[in-house]
Amino acid sequence: MHVTLVSLLPTEQATQAQRPALTPELLAASGARYSRNNEGLQAILTKIDPENMDRSVDTIFRLIDYGHQSIADMVPIAIFIDNISIWLAYYVWSLCPTAGGQESSTRYIKLDPESLIAADKLGIPSDRADEWQAQMDEAFAAYGQALNHWERIGDAHPTLTAIPDDLLNDSSEKAAKAADRMKRNYRFDRARYYLPVSAATNMMMVMSARGWSRLCQILNSHPLPEARQLGEALRQEMALSSPRLLKHAGYREGIAAGIQEEFNRLSRKAQQQGLPATLKADAKDCAEAPDVTLDIHPPSDWADGQFAADLASHDNRYGWIGSQLQRTSVRCFWQAIALAELRDMNRHRTGNKYCPMLPVGFYAALEQLPSHATPTSQQDAQALRQLTGIGRRLSAAAFELQVCGDPTAVYTTLLGTQFAFERVLSADKFIYEAELRTGLGAHFRYAKHYKDALALWYSRYPETRGLILEGNAEPE
Repeated sequence: MHVTLVSLLPTEQATQAQRPALTPELLAASGARYSRNNEGLQAILTKIDPENMDRSVDTIFRLIDYGHQSIADMVPIAIFIDNISIWLAYYVWSLCPTAGGQESSTRYIKLDPESLIAADKLGIPSDRADEWQAQMDEAFAAYGQALNHWERIGDAHPTLTAIPDDLLNDSSEKAAKAADRMKRNYRFDRARYYLPVSAATNMMMVMSARGWSRLCQILNSHPLPEARQLGEALRQEMALSSPRLLKHAGYREGIAAGIQEEFNRLSRKAQQQGLPATLKADAKDCAEAPDVTLDIHPPSDWADGQFAADLASHDNRYGWIGSQLQRTSVRCFWQAIALAELRDMNRHRTGNKYCPMLPVGFYAALEQLPSHATPTSQQDAQALRQLTGIGRRLSAAAFELQVCGDPTAVYTTLLGTQFAFERVLSADKFIYEAELRTGLGAHFRYAKHYKDALALWYSRYPETRGLILEGNAEPE
């Protein structure tokens, strides 16, 4: 694990224009001073001692100890995080929905067994480490096999890749590269479900010191050693940019108790429900729990036809949406979504998300197999069906570990392991998400999840069909 603070420099244009450049805490102090007087920025800047920038923070504003979280909101921090597990990256995003940033994508990058994080780093009990390693080796082998099978299927049935004919028929080097990239994405998108969430990934985030402080509190209070290691590494990097904040970025007894209670609740639920039928050895191909429910609550003054009027000027997914939709609450609950798709759906900034880490199924894109296949493709399809037994078995093993109260249970899951997922948000944000996740370049699977939700929306508000800019996940 490598965690690195990256500071900002003024641009050449800003320097030439003689615009001020401040340290993160000086920026917060200068902004905070506005709450106590109206002297303006130039007067504040005269109080800065260029030879002692740190002491100038207290000269400008003596309450910069972050007793007010609004002050911490004015301290921008960018941190790059390398070699953490896919699961921990997912968890971090779930805690920081308003952060900007990126993560290495399994849609475009091939992972190898060497990317697996060591069992002791993840807190896997020593008496289970060998078994866990064998399970992860099996998962990576399945991933490699799935890549080969999907590649052959795509080559034998090029229409399945949805690559435009004009691109396939274009002999230029540019077109060939674009077609190769889309073919590669085709197999990555379908094979990635066998990747362990304990494989390493990289991410970076930009957010305020307030957000980093809260993240550190949760990570440092977490039972998993990987989370605590990241929390401490983040604290060390924050000390370089916002040292006064560190006392607010440590272990919190109440948070630790809350995390433990949530985990205990899941364990009790697992014990009471028992292993889902979708994870049993004799489960049928593509066996899934019922998909989605949608609860919609318009405002009290809502009038029939108002939603269509609210979308009349909506010409792109970032476009105008009227106030009735902005004031409408939506609760969308998917009973089974693979973690591969949850990684993206979890990244949305608005509303609340809930995803209990209790496996409910395993998904492996089998509905994407060709209905009329060549003999060779039929063999590939049969091999892919057989591979799903590995995914179900490992997901079931994670479920049983949850029953036993093992906090490392999640590290046995794969990207195809399915979990329940709930979103609570306003209708305008729901529409934005649906348009984004069904649009150009969208993954076929989360496009289906949002199309399922939109079908329920249209059943109540058919007049909005065509006004919501629903796409068909065309390849990009």
